[in-house]
This record gives sequence, C-alpha cells and structure tokens, in this order.
Amino acid sequence: MFSKNATKKSIGDCSGQIERLSRALIEAEAVVIGAGAGLSTSAGFTYSGERFEKNFADFAGKYGFSDMYAGGFYPFPTREEFWAYWSRYIFLNRYQPAPKPVYETLLHLVQNRDYFVITTNVDHCFQKAGFDKKRLFYTQGDYGLFQCSGPCRPETWDNEGAICEMAARQKDMRIPSELIPTCPHCGRPATTNLRADDKFVEDEGWHQAAERYVQFLRTRGKQKILFLELGVGYNTPGIIKYPFWQMTAQNPRAIYACLNAGEAFAPEEIRARAICINGDIGEILNGMRI
Repeated sequence: MFSKNATKKSIGDCSGQIERLSRALIEAEAVVIGAGAGLSTSAGFTYSGERFEKNFADFAGKYGFSDMYAGGFYPFPTREEFWAYWSRYIFLNRYQPAPKPVYETLLHLVQNRDYFVITTNVDHCFQKAGFDKKRLFYTQGDYGLFQCSGPCRPETWDNEGAICEMAARQKDMRIPSELIPTCPHCGRPATTNLRADDKFVEDEGWHQAAERYVQFLRTRGKQKILFLELGVGYNTPGIIKYPFWQMTAQNPRAIYACLNAGEAFAPEEIRARAICINGDIGEILNGMRI
C-alpha cells in the first residue's frame, strides 16, 4: 500500500526537471501515456470563462448555469432543448480543432517511440492530432459516438453528421423535433456514449482497445518504462494515477512522471524514481529537448 501522505515535489529548478524528463523519455524502451482533463485544458479546451460565455451566453442567461460541465447535468425539460445544448457542446469540443497544438507537440515527442495512450478524455484530441488509433484506449467514451439509452445492445455509432445538423439548425435553444436522434434498432432515444452510469456502452471497439492496452503492459512489463501522466486529477484516480504508481513500484526500471498545473506529486514509495512538474503542460512539453 502507498502511504497516504503523498510527497509533493516542488518544480524548483524547472529546467532541471524538464531535462530529467527529456532524458527519461530518450532512455525509455516504452512509454505509457496517461492523459486527463488537464491536458486538454492546456490545449485550450476550457469549459468556463470567456470560451463558455462566447458560445453559451444564451443558455447561461436562460438556465442559470455558469460553465459547460454544469450545463451537461442540467435537466432540460424537452429533448429539443437537451440536444440544442449538447449538439453545440459536442460540435465545439469534439469537431473543432484545439486552440493550441499541445497534442501535436506530444505526438512529436513520442511518434518514433514504442508508446500507448490511456485517457479519460472524450474529446478525441489524440486522433485529431495524428496519434495511431491502435495505440489509444478511451476508457470513458467519446463525444463523437451515440448509443441507445436503454441500451438495447452494446453498440455505438458515429454522430458527426447528426451533431453538425443539430448545431446548424437550432433556433432559440431548440432543435427541430425531427432531428432528435433515436436508436436504429429499438427506437428508444439515443444518448451520448459517455460513462455516467451503468448504462454506458462498452462496444466491440472499446474492448479491443482495452485488450491492446493490457497486451502492451503485459509484453513490456520488465522493460525500462516511462509512465507519463498528464493532467490527471482525482475524479477517477483508479483508472490512471493509482495504476501508474503501482506499476512503477513493481518495476524497478520504471520512471513515473507527473505533469500537472498544480497537483504534481508522487507517493514516498516511488519518490526516487518520480519526476513531478507543476506548470502548464504545453509549456513543459515545448521545453523538452529530444
């Protein structure tokens, strides 16, 4: 078990820490990237403030919520209003490019290396930046997929055409009723493929990606691995953070790196093999020399 008192490591000489990280990446035989919301925040996908006000001032004025996340939980009275909000939300955060090239910078650093990505992000930024789809595991779903709300079966389907049409044709924060998406098999309302409850669909593609991730870890278990954690918080630490700590502890050749805007730390048990840097992830990656 890890001690409850995680040791926070000051970035101190930031250039020195970044140099350590650069060296660890160069020397690694394999790289496992674990990405959370902080990585997309660094890329400009912010969900409050100016970006929210620019795109959702009408919803904020009518319904009273002050950020995109809160809007996602709002109990809209009709499906027309629900999908007016969500189509705009998904169009903005899934089908528009990230404002800053942080994911492209990360790809440049790892593209010629043996890497795999596990992420709780659902905005598809890795694939949009050019990462190999077969080296990605989206554990929590994808804004770009619909599923049956039942669900009647473990299937998902692409939603780009439907989302773009809903976003374009909405008026007064409502979409035309004929655009409300439904399941092609049972006719129930469709919903987003996001892990929010026990109705989340883990389709065939999800299971294949999960198996590829497990296989990657299994076959590199004794190698010199860099576990590179980027912007992971404590909403779901059991998916990335805790397993990264455990796998680092179990492999004496492994290095754990944590990049975070304010919560970069590691437990005592792996402190000697940890690189923790507090700061903007994009700036840190840009400072690496590979």
